[in-house]
Amino acid sequence: MKTEIIKIDERNIDKSGIRYAAEVLRSGGLVAFPTETVYGLGANALNEEAVKNIFIAKGRPSDNPLIVHIADKCDVDKLVTCIPDCAHILMQKFWPGPITLIMEKSDLVPLSVTAGLNTVGIRMPSNVVAYELIKEAGVPVAAPSANTSGRPSPTNAAHVIEDLYERVDVIIDAGSCSVGVESTVLDTTSSPPVILRPGGITLEQLEEILGQVSLDPAILTERNGNFVPKSPGMKYKHYSPKGQVIIIEGYLHDVVSKINELIGEYSSKGLRVGVMSTNQTSSGYHGAEVISLGDRENAPEIAANLFKVLREFDEKGTDIILAESVSSSGIGLAIMNRLNKAAGYNIIKV
Repeated sequence: MKTEIIKIDERNIDKSGIRYAAEVLRSGGLVAFPTETVYGLGANALNEEAVKNIFIAKGRPSDNPLIVHIADKCDVDKLVTCIPDCAHILMQKFWPGPITLIMEKSDLVPLSVTAGLNTVGIRMPSNVVAYELIKEAGVPVAAPSANTSGRPSPTNAAHVIEDLYERVDVIIDAGSCSVGVESTVLDTTSSPPVILRPGGITLEQLEEILGQVSLDPAILTERNGNFVPKSPGMKYKHYSPKGQVIIIEGYLHDVVSKINELIGEYSSKGLRVGVMSTNQTSSGYHGAEVISLGDRENAPEIAANLFKVLREFDEKGTDIILAESVSSSGIGLAIMNRLNKAAGYNIIKV
């Protein structure tokens, strides 16, 4: 398959490029496009053959549901049987933005999108390129992250090209994503609502609006594989670089000491060792490739850099990636969720 790469400046959008990509979507093709969270791999959500091709291009398990992206809140009425009160509130407060709301699906939504479930996740992205593309296409767009299944999610077009070139019809290159981790997924069919995947809208923000909000156990702990995921990012190993990720958790001084000990241990075995640090600790490591995620006190910066840094370690051929844990408050919950899954829950507590 020939892949066309279209560069678009979100400050001065080329309408012809948007029109071309929108026509590809309408005709059943696959288009990788930027959102504020990560790049998505889009297809017409109402075209079952196009949806099937998403799973083929990514190598994605068929029981892993897709999120449907829209450009107009009015489109929700066609895609669901009813909108819970809490969903109405959150749509007004956070859409467009990085939150996906799970509701009971209508018959219009194919079961291939929802992995056979009677619920569907819907989101309205705030990225202007995504908005213009979906609006121009005139169809709801099913889109998981635009990467090979299991790999770190793509936060720029180069990541998409690395994974999906010649597997998709179009890749829109519009620079880097601002949030850097996927959307929060909230199940509004439960009472209280349940966060199935943490993301750009935090638990604290949701509690401020709704009061009680629950967390699914799969967010920070490994679950038995014999369950049906209602959201992407719940069941399978995700976000994983080629090297082995190990998380070191504890007081920061002890974490730095343990990581230096592990650097020596793994280096003596001839392994290439990397450290995923923060600005406050980078100078404290010796004998390894050190890449900082940013300021430890700036969790949004760390989130925005997380997947990019994991891919940088791949480029360097790193065998072992030793990662400092961060606070799980705010967007830190999403950061630690992604790190835990990337590490396969391989955590050393000190």
